[in-house]
Amino acid sequence: MKIARLILEDGSQFVGWSFGFDTNTVGEVVFNTAMTGYPESLTDPSYAGQILVTTYPLIGNYGVPDTGLGDNGLPLFMESDKIHAKALIVADYSETYSHWNARESLASWLKREIIPAITGIDTRRLTKVLRESGVMMGKIVIGSLENPENPDHPNYSSVNWVEKVSCKEVITYQPQGEKKHRVVLVDCGVKANIIRCLIKRGIEVVRVPWDYDFNQLAFDGLFLANGPGDPEQCSKTVANIRTFLDNEDVRPCMGICLGNQLLAKAAGAKTYKLKYGHRSHNQPVQKVGTNQCFITSQNHGYAVDDSTLPSDWEPLFVNMNDGSNEGIRHKSNPWMSAQFHPEACSGPVDTEFLFDEFVKMLG
Repeated sequence: MKIARLILEDGSQFVGWSFGFDTNTVGEVVFNTAMTGYPESLTDPSYAGQILVTTYPLIGNYGVPDTGLGDNGLPLFMESDKIHAKALIVADYSETYSHWNARESLASWLKREIIPAITGIDTRRLTKVLRESGVMMGKIVIGSLENPENPDHPNYSSVNWVEKVSCKEVITYQPQGEKKHRVVLVDCGVKANIIRCLIKRGIEVVRVPWDYDFNQLAFDGLFLANGPGDPEQCSKTVANIRTFLDNEDVRPCMGICLGNQLLAKAAGAKTYKLKYGHRSHNQPVQKVGTNQCFITSQNHGYAVDDSTLPSDWEPLFVNMNDGSNEGIRHKSNPWMSAQFHPEACSGPVDTEFLFDEFVKMLG
């Protein structure tokens, strides 16, 4: 294996060995504390533009499952049809893997997808840097530092990552069993399991690009998907959502992750960037006004500023660690959202009931 270096924008360097595709890259360096789920995380479009650091030390020991598509055009076991993370950083890559569902090693998959990866790095020290200083841009350099290729260091927030990962045309998914409702899903980088959770509840899903004017369509409800990057880049989506909210024909709406932020912005609230984000399977979330607490799967770097919500909106969930917003709802209309991932793939499924709540709102 070749020597590989992660160089942060503050000058910090971490040296390890390449076990993915040998190529240099640049991205926003973020960490995830989950113990499992690297196939799902790597294929989550919300990681587009980011170098993913896993704090759990042993990665790759259960290999990679089938990366193909099923009969409905959705990935069999992944969250999209390709890896979206720019690179992977681990402490200890396991060359030997064992799992009944494994089809190949993590290294072979990364090489096939042309994604660099580094093992042997002190991820505890790296995570401490990111927690204390905040997430920052970094570059991976494979091989000697003498005259390395020097990728540009663009500001992560300056790129419209949603535009890069969203579908380019309208795609319709038929429900499993009897069709009950027709829902428009705005694809800002949707995870496949969100669509699975909807179609198995009898919903026909009409997946539209991030900037598509869905208000021209006939549908029973609106679903705002997750996605990468700064919500400020999605002004077209926000404008379309605002038109939907202003329509006299009030129909249900649910948002997840970036969808929570876009719904809030359409309502008139503001968003801000978290110091190092929430990326884990163990984020405790409390339902506002109750003593109910849920363990949630999360992957986001931005949050809604509760204090800027209009008077007819209110927080629905709050993060028990840092007090940040984890969801909003309208006080009278059937509109709600969650900053966490109720579909939780991978992660705990404690909050999947929110999809049932959305179906109830549809009538």
